[in-house]
Amino acid sequence: MYRILKRILDLIISGISLVILFPLFLVFVILLRFSGEGEIFYLQKRIGLKNEYFNIIKFATMLKNSINMGSGSITLKNDPRVTPVGKFLRKSKINELPQIFNVLRGDMSIVGPRPLVDQTFNAYSSEVQSKIYDSKPGLTGLGSIVFRDEEKIISSSEMEPHSFYKENIAPYKGALELHYKEIASLWVDIKIIFLTAWYILFSDSNLIDKLFKNLPEKPEILKS
Repeated sequence: MYRILKRILDLIISGISLVILFPLFLVFVILLRFSGEGEIFYLQKRIGLKNEYFNIIKFATMLKNSINMGSGSITLKNDPRVTPVGKFLRKSKINELPQIFNVLRGDMSIVGPRPLVDQTFNAYSSEVQSKIYDSKPGLTGLGSIVFRDEEKIISSSEMEPHSFYKENIAPYKGALELHYKEIASLWVDIKIIFLTAWYILFSDSNLIDKLFKNLPEKPEILKS
């Protein structure tokens, strides 16, 4: 029953969002078309339900060949591969909005673990890899909220970015995503959707600790 209600919620939220956000979409389509390299949308192969690949849709925020430049699949703070318009889109999370089409198509849900590229997915333990996508990946989730400043966290370390991600971020993010699977319910999804909007406005808030009191303990190196 939960999965049926979750799909209904996905369709309602994504459908209403598409109607409301259409004027905003149009503005950024025009801005992207006439700035940077002229690219509007970015399609990338990601791992989804049952570890099958699908193409995620985003607004283009980086140079076309960015995956083969600099830090590759990991984006750093003030990353030179990000275009001027892209910086705003990424900071505001507007670049993620075209994934509404992925939700409508059934590739994704509103709430779930973020779909990853091979390199970051392979940083997870074998246990996490085997369980994380038993359900659809999402636009947002516990891992997305806790690591909303992931670029800043990685950039603040002196370690090589991929090594830091694998040793410090992936284990905790994986624990968060498995914790979500244990507590998943329509009410939990609604709280995560609310928190996602909340943190866009109040990025320094600690509200997640009040709404989710039993999250896996954060490693010392990730504590601010």
